[in-house]
Amino acid sequence: MIKAIVTDIEGTTSSLSFVKDVLFPYARQHLADFVRSQRDDAQVAALLADARREVGTELTEEQLIAQFLDWIDRDQKITPLKTLQGLIWQAGYRQGDFEGHLYEDAARRLKLFKGQGYALYVYSSGSVQAQKLLFGYSAYGDLTPLFSGFFDTHIGGKKDVSSYARIAGQINLPAGEILFLSDSKEELDAARQAGFETYWLVRGQSIDNRAAHRQIADFDGIPL
Repeated sequence: MIKAIVTDIEGTTSSLSFVKDVLFPYARQHLADFVRSQRDDAQVAALLADARREVGTELTEEQLIAQFLDWIDRDQKITPLKTLQGLIWQAGYRQGDFEGHLYEDAARRLKLFKGQGYALYVYSSGSVQAQKLLFGYSAYGDLTPLFSGFFDTHIGGKKDVSSYARIAGQINLPAGEILFLSDSKEELDAARQAGFETYWLVRGQSIDNRAAHRQIADFDGIPL
């Protein structure tokens, strides 16, 4: 019996276009000025040190900015970059430059699942901070109280079976009692190998009943 639901964000609860066309360009546009103006902030200084360790060499500030921009352009899932993007997006949300996009069905059904007693979690390649910002500044208000926890690449890569085993351990439930929702077959494959139940979100596409995972068009297709 399912007791917990872990959901992806991009393409699952939120549109890919919001991340691709709003969040990523905003972070890229503001990254250099943010690093230069916030370099003495303890959190920013720590993540800059993390980025230098990631590269394995002592880059100058300008070289480090160039490295961050290169990671963005190559869509690299580098943890210090994700953390930095989260800080930049935090400023954007607070200034009202944009609000977090959520599909109506996702927002509505997540509230329903919470009311039914399911424990809800998020697992995304975006930083935990970025996840909380998206749900906290959503078009449907602050939805962060719905969730019992958030996971990002600190727990491991989303295509790695071991990541889902770690999540099950932290949730403290047998993997078979956890449902994972995603638009990525590779992520769903890893989750299933770890023992999770799965649903494949295929928004705007035809349902393939012969697919490797049960496919649904939106959250209304989840029979809970």
